[in-house]
Amino acid sequence: MRQETSCRTGSVGDRPEREGAATRLTMELGTIRQINIDVEMQASYLDYAMSVIVARALPDVRDGLKPVHRRILYAMHDLGLDPGKPYKKSARIVGEVLGKYHPHGDAAVYEAMVRMAQSFSLRYPLVDGQGNFGSIDGDSAAAMRYTEARLASISDQMLGDIARDTVDWTDNFDGTLREPVVLPAALPNLLVNGASGIAVGMATNIPPHNLAEVCDALCYLIDNYGRRDDVTVEDLMRFIPGPDFPTGGVIYRYVQEGSGAAAEQTDVIARAYAGGKGSIVLQAKAHIEDMSRNRSRIVVTELPYMANKTNLLERIADLVRDGRLEGITDLRDESDRTGMRICIEMTRTVEPRQTLAELFRLTPLQTTFGVSLLALVDGEPRLLSLKWLLQYYVAHRQEVIVRRARHDLERARQRAHVLEGLLRALDVLDEVIALIRKSRTADTAKQNLIGQFKFTEVQAQAILDMQLRRLAALERRKLQDEYRETLALIKELEELLASPAKVLALIRRNLMELRGQYADARRTQIADRVKGALTTLDVLPDQDIWITLTADGVLARQRRDPAVGFSLPAPSARLLHVLAAHTRHDVYLFSANGQATRLHAHQVPEDAGGHYADLSGLGRRDRIVALLSLPREEQPVGGRFLLLATAQGKVKRVAAADFTDAIASDPVVIALDRGDELIWAGVSQGDGEFMLATASGQAIRFSEEDVRPMGLPAGGIGGIKLAEDDRVVAALAISPATADQRLALATSTGYGKRVALADFPRQGRYGQGVVAARLLDKATRLVGAALVGPDDALVFLFARTASRLLPASEAPEMGRPAQGKPLTGLMVGEPVREMRAVEGSRDDGRAVAAGPPQTTTKGKARRVVAAKGQDVAKPKKGKAAPAGVAAKPVEPTRRKPRAEKETEVKTPSQGAEPAAPAARATRRKRSPVEQPEPPASQPTARKSRAAKGAAEAPAAKTGAKTPPPVQAEETIAPARPSCAKKTVKPPTETPTPAPSSRRKTKGAA
Repeated sequence: MRQETSCRTGSVGDRPEREGAATRLTMELGTIRQINIDVEMQASYLDYAMSVIVARALPDVRDGLKPVHRRILYAMHDLGLDPGKPYKKSARIVGEVLGKYHPHGDAAVYEAMVRMAQSFSLRYPLVDGQGNFGSIDGDSAAAMRYTEARLASISDQMLGDIARDTVDWTDNFDGTLREPVVLPAALPNLLVNGASGIAVGMATNIPPHNLAEVCDALCYLIDNYGRRDDVTVEDLMRFIPGPDFPTGGVIYRYVQEGSGAAAEQTDVIARAYAGGKGSIVLQAKAHIEDMSRNRSRIVVTELPYMANKTNLLERIADLVRDGRLEGITDLRDESDRTGMRICIEMTRTVEPRQTLAELFRLTPLQTTFGVSLLALVDGEPRLLSLKWLLQYYVAHRQEVIVRRARHDLERARQRAHVLEGLLRALDVLDEVIALIRKSRTADTAKQNLIGQFKFTEVQAQAILDMQLRRLAALERRKLQDEYRETLALIKELEELLASPAKVLALIRRNLMELRGQYADARRTQIADRVKGALTTLDVLPDQDIWITLTADGVLARQRRDPAVGFSLPAPSARLLHVLAAHTRHDVYLFSANGQATRLHAHQVPEDAGGHYADLSGLGRRDRIVALLSLPREEQPVGGRFLLLATAQGKVKRVAAADFTDAIASDPVVIALDRGDELIWAGVSQGDGEFMLATASGQAIRFSEEDVRPMGLPAGGIGGIKLAEDDRVVAALAISPATADQRLALATSTGYGKRVALADFPRQGRYGQGVVAARLLDKATRLVGAALVGPDDALVFLFARTASRLLPASEAPEMGRPAQGKPLTGLMVGEPVREMRAVEGSRDDGRAVAAGPPQTTTKGKARRVVAAKGQDVAKPKKGKAAPAGVAAKPVEPTRRKPRAEKETEVKTPSQGAEPAAPAARATRRKRSPVEQPEPPASQPTARKSRAAKGAAEAPAAKTGAKTPPPVQAEETIAPARPSCAKKTVKPPTETPTPAPSSRRKTKGAA
């Protein structure tokens, strides 16, 4: 009965009405009891506290998620926002979460989703956002009506198999829907992404970790699961050395406790992992750069976790304004899409390290991260160690896999039962059809099938539902195959359920797949020392590295492992330069216009690398011609000299100390003449030699002391006299330590050789030099020269084809005038552009194998290039083949069809001077590698066959043995035969007339 009470007061006549209403209210509510307010507040507050702890603030140890995050991920999965699907408005997602699972404020749900999409908040973001989702500057995300989102790729590992009865389900807030209590979580999310939350009377703060390290630790725990009680935190820390924050930074492992003689260093990371609580000092990454006029600047490239960049800049500005920081003249934020860069410029009167120490002490550049490994275990908050966090994950995955296997086994058994009935029905098909036709209704037919053929109700229904096309013989075979596969699956699942070891092995295999798909390099560096004002250089590991530069301008570094050697960054990489360096060295980049810039080696990104223009002061149009590695200024460069060489033969020598001091203010290292360019830069000890090699095959070797030291603004002096249209292609610095090495030479046609340095006499500066390699023709050019040892390798560069890496030992050792021999894998259908050496890239004689022969397609023409040439049959002993005449093959040669007459290869006699392989007289257009330029003394008009043979005769008379020609096959049109066969077997029987018997033209004679 609806009850109405009057709100009128002050009237005596209204009192009975009010008393009657109070009586009725007392009767409805029952007896009013008096209670103690202290007891009630304790009970109510405890209920509230447990609600906050269990249902709001603390993550579950199994999937590492709070309820709001779990509901967001499941709602997005329910909406079909899987990776690769179109994005959906964030407001739509928030509404789905609020209306179905999480009846709280929309702002809280949206903020939780935004955090899961921020790469600076989560180590591995679970949501893929599109739009403004905030920044490390403290900018908030755009309103939910503007942004869009979908699940990130790694979220599949959190939600996979959720529909296969792998987890428990519960009713939502109004009992109309079901939601998962926990996610299957193949990803160890609690450790890799961490968690933070403030509950009632307790808080959690779990740092993020590197996925590869966590997977390795889990695999170690699984491998020792039988004796897991003996596994210690120290054992696990061999794989997980410490947290790995998404913003990078530096962690100090030790802290000084006590004072005086009782002082000792404590490993705070190990203490936090063992007891579940601890405090870790986290510091920004910063380094000091030199500027002009003896000034310096501090450059910050990484911030501590959760540090706000805008607040940091404001804090520094306030300290300078208040006079607490002195000597700072400028503060700039130069961060861009390539990374963070905060520049703090100082006067020359302050010590940069002291200023950096003050910045660490007074600003958020150094913070403390309080570790609290608190999570919910069976609905109760527990403080856990690193070992227990890993064990609970393994236990959760065991339960998920067992439940999934039981679910799949039940479905497989049901399917096998149905297939068995269908196959039995097909065996008595006529009787089944007759029985069904006699039945009046479907229910009658079902009962008849059950009664006469002993089918179960499920089988009888499947028979009635079977389509007529299943009666075909092929469909019957498909049913039989499916039945066999289902029985095999049942057996496999039963074995899995019966063996806990197989369950653990499956978990381990899934972890390794997860590691291979999503793992990346560690971002946070761990300093094994006590807290101090350290720069990035101070905490760098002493490590040898490779610095590579590709044709796309990508500068990258990789670890130099003597046991592995150098490897191309990618199979399709087109390398320009490879430099052996050290993490504590400076890397100098030289451009063709005579400028240079300096980078710290550790600034070069690993893996994918970055464009050199984004890392240095050079422009994207500047062409890099040389890379150098020198010790930092803290390490003396001694009496070293910087050596430079230009394309027009100019050389220059500069004291290395002058160069390193002035590079910050003056990037120009040499003044160039019009049309000239810098091609090389090297370092010497002052007692070595210069060596220059030109495109025409000349080389000169002279003492370094013939070039006086010069200043940076000066131009060079002449090093070699060049012929017309000639240029320097390579320069070398020879020291007493490299005098026993070999000089590797390569030509544009893919020929190469190694020559002893003793074969090149020392001459005076600015001479014409001596022949370093006799070239095939004017079209062939020398493209590179480098000093190599027995364990070095050579990198060959092409215009379009990927770079080739060959061991230097594949280049044969020959005399100085020799032309060389074809190198395996260099005949790729285009000329070689450059050749460079890679120091110490082999170990124990093992070389990096060259790639297989390539097949390239251009238009309708298909070019097949072989990796090696084939040997040509030698002439009989004692009889040299006439000049320009091909030696007889082993088998009798028959007359060739006219279409193939011009394909024979002419081989000069043995002992002659090196000569070019015979030109293939075909009508097709030849590639630049195959088409030599005609001599200047002869007309360029088409020659007769006899004239060509006579032109080759002088080279053959000297008795040189021609290297085997490279097999190359090019088909331009279907009607034209191949044009590169050395021995052809035509179907005719008439012997081929000797080429020497052909009539010679007067020009040839």
